[in-house]
Amino acid sequence: MQDTYCQTEYDRLRSVILCEPTYMSIEEAINDIQKVYSRENIDSKKAQGEHQELLKTLRNHDINVKIIPAHSDFPEQVFTRDIGFVIDHTLYAGKLKREIRQGENEQFKEFLQSENIVFQEISDGTIEGGDVIINGDHIYIGNSSRTAKDSLMQIRRNHEDKKIHLIEFDEKYLHLDCVFNPISDKEALIFTDAISEESLLLLKEHFQFIEVSKEEQFQLAVNVLSIGNKQIIALPKNTLTNQQLIDRGYTIIEVDFSEIIKSGGSFRCVTMPLWRENE
Repeated sequence: MQDTYCQTEYDRLRSVILCEPTYMSIEEAINDIQKVYSRENIDSKKAQGEHQELLKTLRNHDINVKIIPAHSDFPEQVFTRDIGFVIDHTLYAGKLKREIRQGENEQFKEFLQSENIVFQEISDGTIEGGDVIINGDHIYIGNSSRTAKDSLMQIRRNHEDKKIHLIEFDEKYLHLDCVFNPISDKEALIFTDAISEESLLLLKEHFQFIEVSKEEQFQLAVNVLSIGNKQIIALPKNTLTNQQLIDRGYTIIEVDFSEIIKSGGSFRCVTMPLWRENE
């Protein structure tokens, strides 16, 4: 059986799950971004080209990429982050809320079984990986329309050594990782307008905020992918955020994802880490 391991969002990424956007489309607008682009919808060929560039970039950095076969019934299957998450050595198969995505759960479990990867199912409530952010002994879980408080009980039982924090934010931003994303043990990208004052105070106890503008949040500047050694995969168009990161000593690896982000997700959303190596 293959093992899994993740303790942070920014340790060196060694293995990750992706799904090609073969059948990607906006069938029912679920957030402000999709509403803007719902009429023109997604250019599937362009989206696939962008995804291939991300895949090549990951492999060029010695990251093992596993691909879940795309299924025509699941237009949002590219967003593999939501179908599971790893805490320490435990891989959880998520429980997706929206009916249009629920079949992805079974596809994911079948894939894991075919790869001999051990997983645990969530028994109560729904939970999506975009709402689960880990940082060592702390786990931040977004209180969103996609993640139910009932699901937290199982995580609390399994990880008694962890401190579980429920983060309150505006549900219109869909998942917590669209407004909050740690990039080190002391720094986090954040869109403060979306997060409650009480939750901001809690997060300030642990992180220096790198604040993202409203315009660049809409372009998903928070939703970057850290691959370790202060290297971050980010959109070229988010110049203000990227410059803040460069000024703090990060290396920005630019990948054009302008078509895929029309569906409301970017680099963190389309990657589900299986193994991160402590640096």
